[in-house]
Amino acid sequence: MTPKGEGTGTLDERITGALVGAAVGDALGGPVEGYSPEQIAERHGGRVHGVVGPWNGDAWPTARPIAPYHKGDGHVTDDTLMTHALVRVYAEVRDHLDAYAVAEHLVPDLMTTPRWIPELEAEALPLQRIFLAEKWMVTRLHYGHADPREAGTGNIVNCGAAMYMAPVGLVNAANPAGAYAEALDVAGAHQSSYGREAAGVFAAAVAAACSPGATPGSVVAACLSLAKDGTREAVEAVCEVASRHTDFESALVPLRRAVAPFDTVGPDYRSPSLGARRPSRLHSIEELPVALGMLLVSGGDFRHAVLGSVNYGRDCDSIATMAGALAGALGAEVPHDWAKTVAESSRLDLDAPARTLAEVTREIFDRDVHHRRAHEAAYTALAGTPCSD
Repeated sequence: MTPKGEGTGTLDERITGALVGAAVGDALGGPVEGYSPEQIAERHGGRVHGVVGPWNGDAWPTARPIAPYHKGDGHVTDDTLMTHALVRVYAEVRDHLDAYAVAEHLVPDLMTTPRWIPELEAEALPLQRIFLAEKWMVTRLHYGHADPREAGTGNIVNCGAAMYMAPVGLVNAANPAGAYAEALDVAGAHQSSYGREAAGVFAAAVAAACSPGATPGSVVAACLSLAKDGTREAVEAVCEVASRHTDFESALVPLRRAVAPFDTVGPDYRSPSLGARRPSRLHSIEELPVALGMLLVSGGDFRHAVLGSVNYGRDCDSIATMAGALAGALGAEVPHDWAKTVAESSRLDLDAPARTLAEVTREIFDRDVHHRRAHEAAYTALAGTPCSD
């Protein structure tokens, strides 16, 4: 792989780069999530440049009782747990997914099978780690028997669905429109409004990054061609500002300023405004536009994109998850030392989900080709005209 993401690499390399890159970004961002760039610099004596320990040191089990998680030391968070769970659903269904697949496969996976949870340092049900916005799916689908296509309505509007949509983009590699449509369907079981829209746009971005010759600019262009309402406006505003910077340090404040009008959480991430996370056609999640902005600032370089996302603070584990997935899908090299540390500390084989998804992606593509050719033949018979080459 090339040092910078320039649309190179085989399908297997793109899928591996995206999934490993997402996990590494997640692990690096986890310990500084929720803080400002200034707080992060003060806590760490400057910018974060790799894997760091918990914000509260050895006091992490009791410092935040509502979230007693061992964030840091290379531990992945719920972003990666959910991403890998969605890969498992693809492995079971072995076809394109929809909202019903979430109800029939993803929810039972979260509820019934204990797995190693790095932040809990124990085997547990993923349900016991995921955030309230993800627990919503279990409440609505398993206990409330809601229509899966509408189950996301009423949930907290946040990045909860977008953060794990990279597999949808990879299954639809080089087909952003297909990824967008599939992710919107899948995310309907989890999110509504701009949270659902972000899931579709992020999946489209990953699919676009897999295209031969793709660049950060072409990824953003694909997003803008599909995104709607406040999400489109936020991506355009942030990326216009990002295009003026080539170093994340100078971009931290301008990117936050650009996304602020669209972000409902407000200036204090840990004390959200009264209008936070409510449906709106005018607003956007913060994480996706900033991740795309950091991709532009970095020129597709993995280290630069992820470290910019991490040091941005706020919901930086999800921002770095998205930026890492996009840079990896473009073909940027994921630093081996980071990946090794994250895999060992999290007790995860980061390459295994990629191998699985690559195999399933080929099966799905072959089936899609078969269906498309059958449709072409039927249309030709109806129209009486030959199909174009």
